[in-house]
Amino acid sequence: MKTPYVSDLAPNQLIQGVFLVQSKEIRQKKTGEPYLSLILCDRTGDLEAKMWDNVPESMNLFERDGFLRVKGMVQIFQNRLQLTIHRLQPVPESEIDIADYLPASKRDRDEMFAELRQWISSVTNPYLKAMLDKIFADEAVALAYRTAPAAKSMHHNWIGGLVEHVLSLCHLARFTAAHYPDIDFDLLLTGVILHDVGKIHELTYSRSLGYSTQGQLVGHITMGVRMVEDAVREIPGFPPALRDLVVHLILSHHGSLEFGSPKLPSFPEALLLHHLDNMDSKMESMRAHVAKDRFGTGLFTGYSSALERSVLKKEQYLNPPLATEAAAPAFAEEKASEPHKTKQPDSAFASKLTDALRRD
Repeated sequence: MKTPYVSDLAPNQLIQGVFLVQSKEIRQKKTGEPYLSLILCDRTGDLEAKMWDNVPESMNLFERDGFLRVKGMVQIFQNRLQLTIHRLQPVPESEIDIADYLPASKRDRDEMFAELRQWISSVTNPYLKAMLDKIFADEAVALAYRTAPAAKSMHHNWIGGLVEHVLSLCHLARFTAAHYPDIDFDLLLTGVILHDVGKIHELTYSRSLGYSTQGQLVGHITMGVRMVEDAVREIPGFPPALRDLVVHLILSHHGSLEFGSPKLPSFPEALLLHHLDNMDSKMESMRAHVAKDRFGTGLFTGYSSALERSVLKKEQYLNPPLATEAAAPAFAEEKASEPHKTKQPDSAFASKLTDALRRD
């Protein structure tokens, strides 16, 4: 069994363990000497790591997506754990259980996909249902859909993250469609299920999370549109106007041109899909950002570029440490740092103490 996991690490801990190299950069110190800047990970999280010494002898021993046995000291830097590596050694894949290294949904992926099938079976529009059935009849697509992450780093970035994100949107879509009576729920639900279907090809997730070459060249929006159009061509009589609405749902779901949508949402279901998708991704991003900042001492996290803000640690704000508990370490520190001094009582306290001794 792998030990330790990233989630087990604590500040000021000397560790030795095996991790997956998610990112590798060779940088320069001010002196011109190289140092290593790595992101190490396992299924419980990721960890920034730096190697400052003996780098020329070590930097070519491994590459990104390789496994390393490292020894070093865990410290806090900018409210997050950081590992200073003292020694490293590549580990052959034959010694690795890959399940220890890829983060995965807490829910069973087959169970989630079965729930997705139920949502698809609820679609009453015969053309939309036929299109969804056609796409997911491909076993390779079905397997990839329940395996892929929803993103590389922004949100739901774990194995099974895509289907978990989509199921969350299915529930949100049902609730909001009931609130807005003019919404075509079949159309909205189809957009929810297919808006990110191209990510099964855009992302790589067999070792670490990244982008495929095709993903970088084409992107998941275009890939999703291709999948829809391929399916529609095999369904006799599929209405061209309905096809265009489904394609528009995929093209516009990022909501604005600067965030990668070729088109702005142009009808209610498309606008609602964008806002539901944005809300679910941002809520998960905020939760994860607070969780990663668990060692920060302030009430706010460090800055999140994804959220464009720092986040309040609400529970810590509502339930601050008791004043007596907070004062105790300071008093202990004062005693430890100045053992030769005896603190003199003030005059009022001295008078009360004298009276009490007299009464005894």
